[in-house]
Amino acid sequence: MPLILIILLGYFLKQKGFLSKEFLKIGNKLVFRVCLPVMLFCNISELENISQIPWKAVLYVLCVIVILVIIGLIIAMLTPDVNQKGVMMQCIFRSNFALIGVPLAELLYGSAGVSAAAILSAFTIPIYNVLAVIVLTGFKGGAESSSLKKQITGIVHNPLIIGVVSGIVVLVLKMKVSAYLSQNLTESFRFLKTTLHYISRSATPLSLLVLGGQFEFSKVKGYKKQLIVGTLGRTVIAPAIGLGIAAILTKTEVIVFEPAIFAALISLFATPVAVASAIMAEEMDNDGQLAAQLVVWTSLVSVFTLFGFIFFARLLGLL
Repeated sequence: MPLILIILLGYFLKQKGFLSKEFLKIGNKLVFRVCLPVMLFCNISELENISQIPWKAVLYVLCVIVILVIIGLIIAMLTPDVNQKGVMMQCIFRSNFALIGVPLAELLYGSAGVSAAAILSAFTIPIYNVLAVIVLTGFKGGAESSSLKKQITGIVHNPLIIGVVSGIVVLVLKMKVSAYLSQNLTESFRFLKTTLHYISRSATPLSLLVLGGQFEFSKVKGYKKQLIVGTLGRTVIAPAIGLGIAAILTKTEVIVFEPAIFAALISLFATPVAVASAIMAEEMDNDGQLAAQLVVWTSLVSVFTLFGFIFFARLLGLL
């Protein structure tokens, strides 16, 4: 509900003329190029206990993402509009793990859930963003836009990728220096850490306000088929695959996922499509309006589907 209410506030302010088109355009760039990269940097650079990574869970998540990418590719190939292919594909595999996942994992299983979600985010967020850049550039018409060189350039220069890579570099440096030195460095640069946290916290509300301001209900009819396919794929099919297989593996004791890990899996696979997907689509000249519609509708539907998946997970003793 907090997500929906902030989106609705952005829509209301736009209708009242409080948010101009120019403000929304600049706000879109601000979120994509500053706020989200800083948030990703903070999430990854502050990870702890990296040596206790649950590799079985990580490998499982990567395998499921591959399955979802294949499903998304099939849907993209069946989508006639070239500007919508990448948008539809990323809707299937890319969840809102960065903005919603970690807080949801905390609500489901406390600090252990947060720890599990943070560890998985170090692997999934870079993968999500790299794949998003590839699909949003790869389907654009012509050999020039789909060339390997242009895709690599887009990945290297993408602000979200820069934020993730910077976070990983800082994390590795923290692991290399002694605990004492690391503590001293943290204390010396506390002002910088606080500044980054302020910027990081603005990412979610600002991105949702901008998204609400860009939303147009009049465009829904033109996207009816795409919205049905994308929303069902993101909120029903993706979590059914990711959580269903995990439940079977746990119950048959082939691979046992602890409750904290399962809470992180719910946060990863059952959340709506990432807010950043709409911002990236707009910035990379794809169908930004369709991407924005998918964010809103998957968020609305996930209010009910998330409840259902969490309910059944508790019923089966997985949480």
